[in-house]
Amino acid sequence: MNLRKRHNQVKERRVRRVRARIFGEGEKPRLAVFRSNRSIYAQLIDDLNGRTLAAASSKELGKEAQKSPKSAQAEQVGALLAKKAKEAGIAKAVFDRRGYAYHGRVRSVAEGARKAGLTI
Repeated sequence: MNLRKRHNQVKERRVRRVRARIFGEGEKPRLAVFRSNRSIYAQLIDDLNGRTLAAASSKELGKEAQKSPKSAQAEQVGALLAKKAKEAGIAKAVFDRRGYAYHGRVRSVAEGARKAGLTI
């Protein structure tokens, strides 16, 4: 079997395993994180209605912030998302790490959101 195909199958299984236990609702949406090599994206998703309630990414940060380390950018993205969530009237969320290890940039997003007042 092709190594890349096997890797994708294993990752998809990890994502499904995590998502089997996590479900976002209107007042407590799912905070989903996507990590690319260059950027990090986070969004609050209402799974009942299939809508994105708020979203933030490292591309929205200023030029100076984009020169900082990726983990610092991720923490700022978490804080930005928490700010948008408060504006939308959301105080709690369920964290969806999407099969990534709770480490590094993924952890920084969660910590940034917590510091900005979002309960995870």
